[in-house]
Amino acid sequence: MVEVDGVTFGYDSRRLILRDISLAIPRGSIVAIMGGSGCGKTTTLRLIGGELRPSHGEVRVDGQSVNAMSTDELYTLRRKMGMLFQFGALFTDMSAYENVAFPFKEQTRLPESLIRNLVMMKLNAVGLRGAANLMPSELSGGMSRRVALARSIALDPMLMLYDEPFTGLDPISLGVTAQLIRTLNDALGTTSIIVTHNVLDALALVDYVYFMSDGRVVAAGTPDEVKGSTEPFVHQFVSAERDGPVPFHYPGQEYRTDLLVSRT
Repeated sequence: MVEVDGVTFGYDSRRLILRDISLAIPRGSIVAIMGGSGCGKTTTLRLIGGELRPSHGEVRVDGQSVNAMSTDELYTLRRKMGMLFQFGALFTDMSAYENVAFPFKEQTRLPESLIRNLVMMKLNAVGLRGAANLMPSELSGGMSRRVALARSIALDPMLMLYDEPFTGLDPISLGVTAQLIRTLNDALGTTSIIVTHNVLDALALVDYVYFMSDGRVVAAGTPDEVKGSTEPFVHQFVSAERDGPVPFHYPGQEYRTDLLVSRT
């Protein structure tokens, strides 16, 4: 479904965000992209969605070269994609119902009666049909994320992109959201890419994992392979160890030297 082939990206020639990365996302799978903050995970999602264009290499979605598309072609492709933003990004002046109805009203010419049935179906799928008339300010964080998920799957996308879907959720809401992602992916035959820091819950959910560090893919494997990995960066990340390839201390001169300088 998605191929990222030798992609390099930077906002200028002196500051590269991604360095020759390659990913392959099979149809129907759920794949996680993990790594520390600033390693290029969200930038990769933006390249797949066509918001950014690579400096070198190619991004293909469903066999089509995203970086070679015209604006009209890109909009057509995006109608087949769904995006769940980090904090839901609901329209604050619209009810839960109106948020989910928005893609139907913008992208289709369906009659209002059919839109209503489809919206209620999507809200029911995430367990919030009874909250249809509530405003975002009346929803908990977990409920807001579920309404946003219902909106993102409104048009039955072939590809779902999730940017930190578990951030800020309590354990119950996190578990519900993770289960919904798996269930909806399998029921709709969707392909899903998840950017997340949540190691344990992601490994219980996904089919494959890519680890990124400093703009490169440094490791990849199934959840079981990741858990048993002896690769230093993967082991440190999965085990949440303080020191390793990613050091606790920011580089600086020797501590003793600093102390001597301060005394003089």
